[in-house]
Amino acid sequence: MEAETECKVPGVYSETGIPVEDPAPGLNSDVSKKDAPLAVAAPGPGFYFEIGKKARDLLYKDFHTDQKFTLTTYTNNGVVITAASTMKDEAIFSEILTKLKSNNVMLDVKATSNSQVLTTITTEDLGVSGLKQIVSLPFPYQTAGKAELQYLHDYAGISLGVGLTSKPLVNLSGVFGNKSVAVGADVAVDTSTGDFTKYDAGLTINNSDLAAGLTLNNKGDSLTASYYHLVNKESGTAAGAELTHSFSTKENTLSFGMQHALDPLTTVKARYNNHGMVSALIQHEWRPKSFLTLSAEVDTKAIDKASKVGLSLVLKP
Repeated sequence: MEAETECKVPGVYSETGIPVEDPAPGLNSDVSKKDAPLAVAAPGPGFYFEIGKKARDLLYKDFHTDQKFTLTTYTNNGVVITAASTMKDEAIFSEILTKLKSNNVMLDVKATSNSQVLTTITTEDLGVSGLKQIVSLPFPYQTAGKAELQYLHDYAGISLGVGLTSKPLVNLSGVFGNKSVAVGADVAVDTSTGDFTKYDAGLTINNSDLAAGLTLNNKGDSLTASYYHLVNKESGTAAGAELTHSFSTKENTLSFGMQHALDPLTTVKARYNNHGMVSALIQHEWRPKSFLTLSAEVDTKAIDKASKVGLSLVLKP
């Protein structure tokens, strides 16, 4: 887990949501590779924000140019407390996250160094299998509060989000199909004006070692194709690529990368895009559930500029 420079609300109108799939093999910042339990496949096609997620995780997850420190502790009554701090451009941003679960209710309270508090209440098993409710209450920006219902079925993944205001933004997304092939759409409407603020569509194809996605975003202005291929499961070797075309600017952005596990505790990743940016990282699990990540970024079109280096330390008992 890493500190972020802004307070994000999981689930509603975002691509964070509640993940239902495992990270790409060979790189996992949250679970010890040695102690990781056997993965349980999620039913159905998943949610809309998961289209292209495997490729995005390979290409962008854990790459950073800041200095980050995260410490997680556990109390005897099951409370999880995480303290995180990020230093960027000599500025320091910190946050404390407290997580408590009781039966089918999860309570998350996050306080940040810029005086923001985000409370998220997640309720599962609402009388229907696969149905989940998420309520996010930020302070002091109460008008940014949101409520969401998520429903996961063998042949569908549906999410309905509503802002907690008198004239809210309503977001509806759905994916229909199965684990192999699915299509979906993501639509948002501002009820105060009646305007559509978002209408996206996507297609995903998956099997045991390949994941491909195609999405039409930004109200039809951009098209993104993503590809992930697990080359070798034992070594965690995988390759991925993402191509985005903007119809309005005629600009293409292509990123591709690879990852490989040097040993069960050490993973390397590399990424390159057509703008000349090269990034690489090495991540080592120096003790169970604790990770040290060193990453660097170089602009090959401006070699005279200094490269950017990031360091992340994650400590868990």
